[in-house]
Amino acid sequence: MSDPIDAPVTLAEIARIAGVGRAAVSNWRRRHNSFPPPVGGTDASPQFSLVDIERWLHANGKIDRIGLRERLWPHYEALGDRSVMGAALAEAGGRLIATEELGAAGRVAPGQSGLTSAAARVVDETVEAARHEGGRETFDFLLSRWLDAHVRQVSTTPVPLARLMADVAVAVRAGGLAGGALGGVTVLDPACGAGGLLLAAGERMGDRGTGTGAPAPTLLGTDIDPVLAALAAVRLGFAGMAGAGALAETRAGDSLRADPQAGARADVVLCNPPFNARDWGYEELATDPRWLYGLPPRTEPELAWVEHALARLAPGGVAVVLLPPAVASRRAGRRIRGALLRTGVLRGVVALPAGAAQPHSVSLQLWILRAPAADGVAAPGDRLFLFDAVDRQGAAKGAQNIDWPRLSARVLEAVHSHAWSGDLEAGAEEPPPERCVTVPVMDLLDEETDLTPARHVPETAREAQAVLGEVWGHLDGLLDEVRGHSRHLAEIDLSGGVDAASTVTVSDLDRARALKARQGQTPTGELLHGDALPDGAVPVMTVPDLIMGGLPAGWLAADEVKAGAVSGSLTVAEPGDIVVVGVERAFRVWVQTNTPLVLGPQLHALRPDPELLDPWFLAGCLRAPANARQAGSHTSSSARIDVRKLQVLQLSLAEQGPYALAFKELLALEEALRSVVAVGEDLVRVLGDGLAAGRLRRRPGR
Repeated sequence: MSDPIDAPVTLAEIARIAGVGRAAVSNWRRRHNSFPPPVGGTDASPQFSLVDIERWLHANGKIDRIGLRERLWPHYEALGDRSVMGAALAEAGGRLIATEELGAAGRVAPGQSGLTSAAARVVDETVEAARHEGGRETFDFLLSRWLDAHVRQVSTTPVPLARLMADVAVAVRAGGLAGGALGGVTVLDPACGAGGLLLAAGERMGDRGTGTGAPAPTLLGTDIDPVLAALAAVRLGFAGMAGAGALAETRAGDSLRADPQAGARADVVLCNPPFNARDWGYEELATDPRWLYGLPPRTEPELAWVEHALARLAPGGVAVVLLPPAVASRRAGRRIRGALLRTGVLRGVVALPAGAAQPHSVSLQLWILRAPAADGVAAPGDRLFLFDAVDRQGAAKGAQNIDWPRLSARVLEAVHSHAWSGDLEAGAEEPPPERCVTVPVMDLLDEETDLTPARHVPETAREAQAVLGEVWGHLDGLLDEVRGHSRHLAEIDLSGGVDAASTVTVSDLDRARALKARQGQTPTGELLHGDALPDGAVPVMTVPDLIMGGLPAGWLAADEVKAGAVSGSLTVAEPGDIVVVGVERAFRVWVQTNTPLVLGPQLHALRPDPELLDPWFLAGCLRAPANARQAGSHTSSSARIDVRKLQVLQLSLAEQGPYALAFKELLALEEALRSVVAVGEDLVRVLGDGLAAGRLRRRPGR
């Protein structure tokens, strides 16, 4: 190997390099005076020189071949930049495939030019280590570590989900072909990332996957990130060497703006597109011929990917696209959803449990689409296939708890229960699985065109009973919480107060610099909406949000918020600030916690001096109903609150403490009572629906 590259490593990384537990490394450090001293970190988490550690391990016979791959990873980390690390790994993978010369069928990207000297040395070390560890094993290990280290920047499709999407495409396409033949299909992923979907397609649609001796599929991938495209090419190249037999080619490029695969026509498109992409090319693509079903609105980039997938399909081809749930219901996309339904190209929607892929907090959906036949006429689409695979009894609560074999079997059973070659109404003779329905398209073409499966799939009796039990339990817990807050607040004695307590206004406190008052503004940037808050984004709160439900409906990028706060064009409430709504019908006051919040018009941020004002005391005084009434202004069409006139008790910081505790308890009681009302409404709904459906069953002895 060339001279080693130094990098800081922790005790845990040393343990992985040596193939032992961390306790063994700690023991070496205590017993051997020659163990290298730390070069950084902290006393609790020291860091050591990788070069010094490797020398010590070799000198003391503590290292073996098991740790060769682990020894490589710190060298990659030392390169620092994500793209440099990825480019070095792709170059190493390409060299490994070329040197092994095992007849790879894939067209692997040529060697990466412009690597730094440090990156080139890491590539040499990787090739040398792979002689002992195996080329594909070494590459797969390093790729896994690279993806884990950059999980926030690089989104991947989990292997079980990728296989499920490929299986769904196989089932739907086979249902529309005479004899179910699947020979020699072309599969395209226009946002291929590291190639997970294409790998699954090669596995499922090749000879090994079908067992029919069919010709190998052709796998085409595109990604806007050249590093990801190169890594995908290497992965597909290794898969070809392993006998998958697929012909593969990946290209770097922007599929929406300048598609390098524009001339390709695929039998199957599999795609997990980027969600909530702010700049997808709305302006320059306004007249693009791909928009046969309407120009996607600026705020609907996912629908642009859906139409792109359809444009790249060969006649009768099938697309399976992973989408966030709001795409099925957002008002901005209603017109395009209607066009997809009327033309028969949208054939089904499958709701997956939360945790199936990033973002893990929402229930993503699979959209199943079929291109028109060669004569330009779509297959009959009188009905839409809907399947809600979400476990309503809460069995799957996150990625780690999804039973993928069971979930995949349920989805495929539902898919196989319908005749995909024609009208879905002519489905199989057997009754469809639970939570699987076909809905007449005409019933969906209303003012909303909401395609969310849960809205159309009725609850089973078993699910309804499970939900009822959960609601009863939730209600009992809330009632206990209400009783607890009530006991504490009942101890308050209000008879000892003076008749006219001394107060001061917010305006006076601002002038005295006891607090700083700022008024919300209209956001200067483009307010974006989505199902989940992206990493690094800052939510934006407006008065309509409060009136409609109390949660922010949009967000801005963190760098835009930072620049706006510096320039004064945005008002940002930081944790510890008090937010006051200056509109009477939405009036409320709260202490902002956890995260920053951008405030829209008629919202106010008060930042108290912690040496003079307790934030909970200040918020409690401001939110008193009588206080709001006296500060109300009716000079306009809508009643407003003059925040400057709101009164605050004039007490020392020590005297504010008991009031702050009482105000917090009162707020907790108010929130618990509000939750009781909401849960009570759910209880009435569930019981009412169950009784009306004839599900009442008398218990013995009643």
